[in-house]
Amino acid sequence: MLRKNDIIELEITDITNEGNGVGRYDGIAVFVPMTAVGDRISCRIVKVNKSYCYGIIDKLILPSVFRCDNNCAVYSKCGGCSFRHFSYEEECRLKESFIKEAFRRIGGLSPEFDSFVGAKQISHYRNKAQYPVAEQDGKAVCGFYARRSHRICESFCCNLQPDIFESIVSDIMTFVNENRIKAYNEVTGEGLLRHIYLRRGEHSKQIMLCLVVTSISKSGCFDKLYNSLVKAYPDIRSIVLNENPKNTNKILGERVKTVYGSDVIEDIMCDRRITISPLSFYQVNTEQAERLYKRAEEYACLSEDKTLLDLYCGAGTVGLSMVHRVKKLIGVEVIAAAIDNAKLNAANNGVTNCEFICGDAGRSAKLLFERGVRPDVIIADPARKGCTRDTLEYMQKMAPDRIVMISCNPSTAARDCAILGELGYKTERITGFDLFPRTTHVECVVKLTRNEM
Repeated sequence: MLRKNDIIELEITDITNEGNGVGRYDGIAVFVPMTAVGDRISCRIVKVNKSYCYGIIDKLILPSVFRCDNNCAVYSKCGGCSFRHFSYEEECRLKESFIKEAFRRIGGLSPEFDSFVGAKQISHYRNKAQYPVAEQDGKAVCGFYARRSHRICESFCCNLQPDIFESIVSDIMTFVNENRIKAYNEVTGEGLLRHIYLRRGEHSKQIMLCLVVTSISKSGCFDKLYNSLVKAYPDIRSIVLNENPKNTNKILGERVKTVYGSDVIEDIMCDRRITISPLSFYQVNTEQAERLYKRAEEYACLSEDKTLLDLYCGAGTVGLSMVHRVKKLIGVEVIAAAIDNAKLNAANNGVTNCEFICGDAGRSAKLLFERGVRPDVIIADPARKGCTRDTLEYMQKMAPDRIVMISCNPSTAARDCAILGELGYKTERITGFDLFPRTTHVECVVKLTRNEM
């Protein structure tokens, strides 16, 4: 049996979807972060379980042909870019394999897999960043959470974010420390500033700054900051405060107050003007999202006599990108601010053949079914946890010809498609999309068709 602190020689033969390399020693799986397939390493065992162990690299004996310079000063500490140490071609191969394995193993499905769509740009592609703030060594710091922890790795610079974010965050943190503004303490619940949250329109370049605080009424200490930021960064069109007083891992609370400019910013998505609020969902990689939506439209096979139901519609970006192809669009979203954005987005683009409903996807699907709504196509773009069984059952009861699922979690997508298979829908085609280069996350678009009775 292996013991903690044992040193062994190991060849990495696979990568998990969490980003850990996998090697075998006397039949026992050993998981090692920051490794690549083909690496031969000297490995130090750090945790031992009955059937598997965790290790760290003690020495890189022979590097994999897939290895490359990670090009990041905090890569070994930050928990963000688990795939930064090997080539992008290898990353795409792995992500495609994650999707195929999930659908075959979890779903028990054998669809046709269309070619994986890698990103054209693998750096500075994110239009959103959320920086946690804490106190360390007597000063406020912000950056990114270290691997598997809530300990902050201090860094304003990230190769995935626009360069301007680094400058804005640096100026904010200088102001915070000069004015002795207290950072939030997760243990005691004390302090004011929890997160710095930035959004930017990929095409418009408009920026929204959101400061997440424990109390809006106590945030007057930031008043002198706003004008200096707007003067230094003219692209800032909106500054808002978000109040989150709860002891929770959720970043955003429900109350929002605009302290400068507009309540929203605008961008262009699939040739549509889109308004974005602090609480509304908007894909973080605009260029790749546009390509993904095009594939979803192809899978939907729409025509002008069809009704399209867009579940989990967010600010309406998916449905509105296709609304010109259908008779009617119905969008459903649980977040009220996002529905407000969706209605505004429809109005700003002159779209009148649509209806947006604020409500839980499952309950809204039930109400629509009871109302007699029978969409020809349903698009579902749920959060990582996927759809509830009730939602899937009411999707089936409405009897659409096709269901198109967009998912950021292949495992829950495979589970949901397996359930839809039991309910009479065949998983026909899947395309994987990389919307999050250098991270472990991957998206997929799935086409399901109703079985002939």
